[in-house]
Parts: sequence; C-alpha cells; structure tokens
Amino acid sequence: MFISTAYAQAAGGSTEQQLIGFLPIILMFVVLYFLMIRPQMKRAKEHRTMLEALKKGDEVITAGGLVGRVTRVGESYVTIEVARGERGEGAIEMHFQKSAVQTLLPNGTIKAI
Repeated sequence: MFISTAYAQAAGGSTEQQLIGFLPIILMFVVLYFLMIRPQMKRAKEHRTMLEALKKGDEVITAGGLVGRVTRVGESYVTIEVARGERGEGAIEMHFQKSAVQTLLPNGTIKAI
C-alpha cells in the first residue's frame, strides 16, 4: 500500500568510470605516504644509525630528558654518567635501553650547560 515498488538498476558505467571513482582514494594514499609514512621511516633509520654509532664519551639526551655522557655501550643497554662529585669522584651512572637515547649532542655541550 504505502511502499512503492523498487526496481533494480543495472550496473552501468564502464571500467574507466569506475577507475575515475577510485582516483581520489588512490591520490589520498599517495599523499599520505609522501607526507607521513616516508618521513617517519627516514627518521627511524637515522635514529637506528645513530644508536649503532654510539661510543664511549658521546654526550646524549635520553627520552626522559636526562643529559649525560656515555660510559659504556652494550648490545641493548647503555650506561650514562649523569653527575659527578665535586672533586670528580663518585660519578652517578644510570643504565638505559639504547632506544631511550634520543639525541646525540656535540662534544662540550655538558660543560656549556
């Protein structure tokens, strides 16, 4: 009574029209890749390279914001000296995962702080 009859519409349009319909979605993925994914992969590669090149005496900043000098480098952990006593004795050293090292500082930065 109140419902009108519905007729199925034939799937019209050629393959070319269907591809044109997907073009905006494809373009969004391309833009997403170049603006977000690719730069993130580049930063991750640079961070990995920096961690592999860590050596004793490097001055670093950890992810928690601690500034210190690397005293030992292990396979997956690094020991960082974060403070020294007044007479240069009794240094305070902390152990961190290598991935917690965020930035490599130029030598002499700690003295300038």
